[in-house]
This record gives sequence, C-alpha cells and structure tokens, in this order.
Amino acid sequence: AAPCPPSPPPTAEQTEDAGVPGEEPNNAKTKKAPKMSKLQKKMEAARLRQEEKKQKEELEKARDEARMAQETAAKKEAETQLGASTEAAEGGKPSKQPSANKVKVDENKRIFSIGDGEWVDDGGVAPSSVSEMDIPSEIPEFGADGKKLTKKEVKKLMKDRENKLREIAEEKERVQRSVEGQQFACSQTAIDEKDSTWQNSLDVVIPSFTISAYNKNLFVDAELTIGHGRHYGLVGPNGKGKSTLLKMIANGSLKLPPRVDALYVEQEVMADETPAFEAVLMADKERWALLEEERGLLAELKESPDEKKDARLMKIYEQLSALGADAAESKARRILFGLGFDAEMQERATREFSGGWRMRISLARALFIEPTLMMLDEPTNHLDLNAVIWLDDYLQKWKKTLLVVSHDQDFLNSVCQEILHLDEQKIRSYKGNYDTFKGMEEQKRRQQQKAYDQQERRLKEMKRSGITKKKAVEDLKSKKGRESGGSKKKKNAAVASGQDTAEIQELIKRPREYSVTLEFAEVAKLPPPLIEVNDVKFQYGPNLPVLFDELNFGIDMDSRICVVGNNGSGKSTLLKLLTDEVKPTDGLIRRNPRMRIGVYNQHFVEKLPMNETPVEYLRRLFQDLDYQSARNRLGKFGLEGHAHTIAMRDLSGGQKARVVFCELCLLRPQLLFLDEPTNNLDIESIDALCEAINAYEGGMVVVTHDARLIEATESQLWVVEDQDARPWEKGFDNYREELLRRLEVQMEAHNNKLATGERPGAAR
Repeated sequence: AAPCPPSPPPTAEQTEDAGVPGEEPNNAKTKKAPKMSKLQKKMEAARLRQEEKKQKEELEKARDEARMAQETAAKKEAETQLGASTEAAEGGKPSKQPSANKVKVDENKRIFSIGDGEWVDDGGVAPSSVSEMDIPSEIPEFGADGKKLTKKEVKKLMKDRENKLREIAEEKERVQRSVEGQQFACSQTAIDEKDSTWQNSLDVVIPSFTISAYNKNLFVDAELTIGHGRHYGLVGPNGKGKSTLLKMIANGSLKLPPRVDALYVEQEVMADETPAFEAVLMADKERWALLEEERGLLAELKESPDEKKDARLMKIYEQLSALGADAAESKARRILFGLGFDAEMQERATREFSGGWRMRISLARALFIEPTLMMLDEPTNHLDLNAVIWLDDYLQKWKKTLLVVSHDQDFLNSVCQEILHLDEQKIRSYKGNYDTFKGMEEQKRRQQQKAYDQQERRLKEMKRSGITKKKAVEDLKSKKGRESGGSKKKKNAAVASGQDTAEIQELIKRPREYSVTLEFAEVAKLPPPLIEVNDVKFQYGPNLPVLFDELNFGIDMDSRICVVGNNGSGKSTLLKLLTDEVKPTDGLIRRNPRMRIGVYNQHFVEKLPMNETPVEYLRRLFQDLDYQSARNRLGKFGLEGHAHTIAMRDLSGGQKARVVFCELCLLRPQLLFLDEPTNNLDIESIDALCEAINAYEGGMVVVTHDARLIEATESQLWVVEDQDARPWEKGFDNYREELLRRLEVQMEAHNNKLATGERPGAAR
C-alpha cells in the first residue's frame, strides 16, 4: 500500500489560535539561556526559523514522495473512476509549480533555480494536498441532510470537483517537468574566467555553444552577444528552443560574467499570507535585510544606549540611502498599479490570487529589483490590454539589459532595439525592431529564392542538352567550386561568414518559409441584428455590486468589437451575458434564433479529451466528416500532419488551440466570441488569425491583450466602465494615451492618501 501523506499544515484559524504570526513558539523560548543578549536572542530566533523552514521543506518533500507513490499505486483505479472528466482535467495547461524543497538560491547573483534546469524567481509553491482518491467519481443527488441538492448546489459541487481534478493534473505535470529537466544537455567553449575584461564586463558574450533536448539539437555551435543596456527580442517558431535558451542562461549552464546578475521571470510567486505589496518589497533582499536589522537595533537602543549599535545604525541608514530605500515603497506601488493591482488588491495575501495574478506579482518583483539582465518569457500572456500598455511604456524607459520572448508584435516593436532570430540552430542578430527584422528577412528570402530559381533553370537547360541529372548536378557543383575558389576575395569572405569549401560547392536549397494558414468557412447570411440588448441590468446577487445598468446595443454580422476595461469592470461578465451563460437581472437580450455562436476562451483547450486524437475528436463531433476531410481541415489550420493522429495530451498548447479553431470553423458560426485567442500562438499563427478574421463573413467580439490583433482586424474598442459598455470613438492610440494618463492620476491620488496617513494596510 502507498504510504499516507503527512498531515497538512495548519489552517489560518489554527495559526491564529496558536499565537501571533511571526512570534517564536513558547517551547522554543524556554530553551533560551536566561542571560542571552537581545542580539543573541535575535540570532537564536533566526536559527529557530531556519530549522522550522528546513522542517517544512522536509515535510513537503515527504508529501511529494507519498503522493507520487499513491498515484502510482492507484493509477488504473483512478482512471476508471474519473473517466472522461479526468481526461478533460488532464488537458490543463502544464503547471510550472515545482516543489519548494528543490529550490536553490544564489544570493549574490539573484538567480533562483529549481531542480535540474527548472528555474523560478524566489520561493517555490506548496504542493497540492488533494489526491484523486479523495474526489468522488459522481456528483451525489442528495446532501448530508438527506435533502435533494438544488441546481446551484450541484453546479458548485461540479465546479469544486473540476478544480480539484485540474489541481491533480497540474501536480502531475509538475512532477513530469521535474523529470524532464534532466533531459537537457548544454556545452560551451571554455571561457578564460581569469580575464579581467570578462570579469568586469556587463555585456554578455557567449561563444560557441550547443544545446540539446531529448537528444534533439536545438542549437549547434551558436553564438550569443548581448550588449549592456540594450533591449532584445528573441523570436522564432514554437519548439525551436527560445525558452530553453533563457533557462540555460539562468541556471548557469551558459557562463555569464560575474558582474551580470540575471533574473528569469517564469514562475508565479509563492501563495501564502504575504500581502502582494510586501512580496514585491521583499524581492530586494538587501534592502529588506537592512530594514530588519534596523528594526532590531532600534528596539535594542530603546532599552539601553550603545555607541557601537548607534554607529551600525548610521551605517545602515547610509546603505539604505544608497539603495534609494525612501522611494522603494512608492516604486513598488507604482509597478503594482500599472500591472492592474488597485489599492485593496495590493494589501491582499498572495494565496488569494489565481496563478495568473501571482505571475503578475513575480513580474512586479523583477521590475522592482532591476537586475542587470532581465529575461521575460511571454510576459504579456498573463496580462490584460491595460496592463500590457503600461508595461510597454515602462520597459521603453528601462535602462538595464532586457531579453524578451514574446508573440506580441506591437510589444516587440515598441520595446526592442534588436531582434535575435533562431534560425537553423543558430542565432542571427538584426538591428532594429520587429518590423525592421521582418523586412530584412523577407528581402533575404527573396534573394535566396532568386538564386535557387536561377540554379534550377541552369539544371533544366543542362538536362535538355542531353546531360543526365546526376552529371548536371556534379557539373554545377564543380562550377560553383571553381567560381568560389577563383576569387581570393570571395573565398576569404566565405570563410569569414562561416562557410567552408564543401558548403560553397553544395547546391542551393529551396528556401523554406515557415508559414501558417487559418481559414474560416463561409457562413449563411442573417439579417441584423444578431444580438439585441435592451435596458439590461446585471448583478450576481441582490447584495452585490451592479455591474451593468441600462445596457443598450446591437451586434451584426459585420461587427468587429474589442472589449477593454479595468480589472473587475465586467468584461468577462459581458461576454457571459451575450453567450447566455448568465441571465440579465433585468431587461432583455434578443438573439436571432437561426444564429450559430462559436466561443473560444483561454481555458477551452483544457477541456479537450486528452486521450482522443484531433481526427477522432472532430469526427465524433461532426458525424458526416470523413477521415481525410478531417485531416484536410486540420492541415488548413496549420496543424502538422503527424499531430493529426496522436493523443491530444501530447500536443503543445498552440497545437491544441488549432484544433479548437478548426472545430469553430466546422460549426460555421455567424458570430465568434474570442477570449484571448493569441495565447499559445506564435507570431506567424497570429498573423494568420488576423487574415482569417478579416476574411470571415460573420461578426466578432474579442477580448485580447494583443494590440496587433486589434489594429490588423480594425476592431472597434468598446470600453466597459461605469456600469456600461460603449464604443471608444477616438481610436487605439488615443485610448493608450488616456489609459496611461488615468493610471498616473490614480497613483498620484493613492500616494497622497499614504502621505496623509490613510494607509490601507500594514505592509512594511
């Protein structure tokens, strides 16, 4: 039998009953020597805290091991019990939550690591305490009191069960990722670490390196040069090694100069009782430690004067001044405001936030401490449009080195000064923003295509002259060799560009262009309006805030609407009202009875049946769809042929998204509702989606953080605020300017409140 997991940690209520958080336990105090000084007491308290932390880590490790043993022993039985629901839950987005016991911290370089190759920013996350065996296979009809459950109670139980199943799926993914971390290999040309130039450099120059994953080469003899203070965008198709490269830089597999402190923002902050604001302040460990020491010294000096302690206190104040500590709290709040945290949210415990919001806190921590090299992996994925606009503006003024992976072209254009392109296992550098890079890449592709076409014409001419194909190829290779060898200047240029004689004598290969095609099918025309909203009022309960009041508008087949607004304003609720997921409290929403609606949301891919292949899934939904037609449809949406017939649990997030888009196409809806459709898509796929939407003959309502999608589809902004949803007539650029102005006003007003003593919480 599998071992039972250790008891869970105490609840918040139990903790409060035991005493004030942060105080030493009574049994610990009894062990202290009676003649200890205050400082010795602090040291003893620190030692006890370290022991307590170690015990917690050991407990978490034991729980991990126990859970893995349970999962192994109960796997078959659990799969039978959970059935299709388990399959849906296992489709959840892979979790990036490693167990806390594996955390290693390099205090000097502020690089935070997990296991072998998995790196996070400071902390780790407590593992799940939920077991598959704890979850009922079916929802009961009756409650504990014998009464039949209401629809609302059943719905709540189903939602709780779904959340628990998703938690288990994420835990399994986390365990799998810890194993996968051992499947990476990295080698690099030796660096003279005694070289004073290298030791004092703030530039990153990584000579010839090779990285492989699962015995597949991602980089071969590649080189990377990053200038201090420059902003770089790292681009390339999905699966080519962008994230892996960042991890290898972060975990020290690729050597950095000692003066370069690097931070890779990938993991969400730990969920605990720490307020969001305080979690950001604590990221600056040096400042936080000095403040802790200051508090201790002030308490000791209050009891008895001491010249040495006074001198140390003055030294601390000098160090805090040098760190700009006075402005730290204002800076932290400004960053959190920009990322969407209002005053109340900043004082809320991190455990109260979802994973996406805790990811924002991790990003805020990185922006707060300003590492020499900050590496961001798809930072806009967890942000709404308002937060992306603020981050875009903030990073344009960033004075440190920035390396960012992003699918957001507008973001790359605004923030980046150079583009690093992953191409044929090498890294090509291009000066300028993403649009400049695209222009240069297209010019390069046309030149290669022209040279290839010339070569093919010459081969055909030689074949028409009676020369065999084999002889024609040999003659052409020989001619290329003589041409390249006949000119010393050309030969030297070829050598300088990394080509050898053998490569020069090879035939030119057809340029391979990575492209994606998405195409929505034609739809039947319907007269307007598709949806008519009349005097709608909505609130989730009689004692809860009114989100909408006297809402009036219509949606037609030519509508292109992008819904924007602050967090909590009601964007998601508006979509639920329009798709009939929730009913108006008052008023009326009329829908054309012949209208078909297609919905794509951020969590849709999580509900795909993970044991089915894409072809099986589509054929089950659409009975008249034959095998080859299903494959043809999937191919049109950019899903590679080999992915058509493998289980969806083995597909990437982007591949699953294509399956969902294909399903929407087959539905032939007159109206599309898209909630963050660009997540999990690479740049080429987003371009294809924009083209597909422009060619689509139905209406569209979208919530997105991607400015490129908004502008390319000429979508009209609808702002949700003041219990209403109304068009923004002044265009996207004006909306961006107005948003930044409003944020500045809000932050100024909040700072004024703090200055007059109206502090919302007790953060330090």
